[in-house]
Amino acid sequence: MKYLYSLSLFLLALLLPATALSHDFEVDGIYYNINGDEATVSFSLNGYSGDLTIPATVTYDGITYSVTSIGSNAFYDCSGLTSITIPNSVTSIGKYAFCQCPGLARIQVASDNPIYDSRNDCNAIIETATNTLIIGCVGTVIPNSVVSIGDEAFRECSGITSIFIPNSITSIGVGAFTICSDLKTMIVANDNPIYDSRNNCNAIIETASNTLITGCMNTVIPNSVTTIGQGAFYYCIGLTSIDIPNSVTSIGGGAFEYCMSLSNVNIGNSVTSIGSEAFYYCIDLTRITIPNTVNSIGYGAFNYCNIQDIYCLALTPPTIQEYSFDMFSYGATLYVPDISLDAYKTTEYWNYFTNIVGMPYTFEVDGTRYHATTMNTASVMANSDEGILYSGNVAIPDSVTYEGMTFAVTGIESNAFDGCFELTSITIPNSVETIGEQAFQGCTGLTSVTIGSGVTAIGAKAFNYCNALETVKCIGTVPPVMASTDCFTNTAYNRATLLVPRNTEATYTTADYWYKFAHIEGWGSAGRGDIDGDGVVSIRDVTTLIDAILNGNNEGVYFESADVNINGRLDIGDVTTIVDMLLNDIE
Repeated sequence: MKYLYSLSLFLLALLLPATALSHDFEVDGIYYNINGDEATVSFSLNGYSGDLTIPATVTYDGITYSVTSIGSNAFYDCSGLTSITIPNSVTSIGKYAFCQCPGLARIQVASDNPIYDSRNDCNAIIETATNTLIIGCVGTVIPNSVVSIGDEAFRECSGITSIFIPNSITSIGVGAFTICSDLKTMIVANDNPIYDSRNNCNAIIETASNTLITGCMNTVIPNSVTTIGQGAFYYCIGLTSIDIPNSVTSIGGGAFEYCMSLSNVNIGNSVTSIGSEAFYYCIDLTRITIPNTVNSIGYGAFNYCNIQDIYCLALTPPTIQEYSFDMFSYGATLYVPDISLDAYKTTEYWNYFTNIVGMPYTFEVDGTRYHATTMNTASVMANSDEGILYSGNVAIPDSVTYEGMTFAVTGIESNAFDGCFELTSITIPNSVETIGEQAFQGCTGLTSVTIGSGVTAIGAKAFNYCNALETVKCIGTVPPVMASTDCFTNTAYNRATLLVPRNTEATYTTADYWYKFAHIEGWGSAGRGDIDGDGVVSIRDVTTLIDAILNGNNEGVYFESADVNINGRLDIGDVTTIVDMLLNDIE
């Protein structure tokens, strides 16, 4: 259903004067059109006001007519009308007959009317045969015998502020409460089998589908709702802010159309589709963030908004229509993930935007914050939450998976761990290639660093003020290039032990700035049979291997050196071979 309210108002403006001029006669302030011996109450250009009683018959020029119908728009925009009494002769009521009557508080239908009733003094018009409430007003109390609220039953009932839906209601028509601009409170009876207003949300929710079908200016969408229905907040001009929770996956067409005071929208991270005209004519909306889960945006979704900044977080540009945004929106600044910048600039309709800016694509996995640098690589970055610092023993993984995408961890950004004074050890995987400037500056509690074999460059002051360092272990046989002598402090150079792969000690001793470490030692196996990595093959290697085979104690065992028979497992054959090496001085 498309909500063409502006067009309908335009047509109504054209038609109402014509309707007013086409009446046949007026009696006691009520205008009529005649059809044979029947009369229809019609629109008055001057409007109706006060307490009005429609007669069962009316006499004009000596002819008596039976008043059988109330015409379409008959009482439209009658702001001064306070009550209406409908006789038993009226058997037809046209569309929008009582729209925009904010003062209408009392509706009374004759008790012997064969088609309609206003049972229990409910101040509404009910179609008796179907128990359907077809017209309500500000004074309506829905009786517990009514089973259905008709299409647009309360349309443009601008004076109504609250509504209670009894447990008897099992059907609510399209746009039943549309353009009720003052509606603040919506409550559904707890035992209603079809609808609910869970968590005092001030909305009507279809229970089985978790679809919010009607909201108001005070609605708080519960985190159990999965769909915002078509036109749910249509023309809710009192709505200024809305939080769409992560439970919602779909925003229906026209859901917030003509919410002209809506200035703040937070769309949850589960929404996949934004329907046609969903935010059409939200003229106070100047900024919108589209989460990375959205894959489609319908026609006219953001037309006639005053959007100046659009943040689209999706790595793959969502499917949009030519007029999902209007010509004015295309002049807004569109912020997209920096790794997807080219994709947006070359994707149809997104390329209509004249100012597309890349922004870092960041995410968190297991407490560590990452910045995607390409579609399959990422770097560790500073925690975005102010005051939340990395602490304890941190082992950076070589890859992380987020939103179904796997990223190799290839870098540590500048200042990523800056000031993390409770960080005690850091293990950098072999996948990391660069460590940024001041990456670990001020980590005053850091005692142990392991630098993976893939690291080729370390930025200036990377470990500045890390004066508690006791060991710096390098896995690579080629020393990473230090940007300057201040990558570590003089205290660290003098205090910490630099552990490097055995037989590369001389390489590190002559490499720029690594030579400043006062204590450089080799680590790891010297080769075949050196199971414990102490640099020699000895009887201790034999006992260590036997312990590993019998008790499964593999701590400190270098498998490549222990598997001397190269059969992919540790067994008694490896033990006898090492013993033979010791007895016969075999290398």
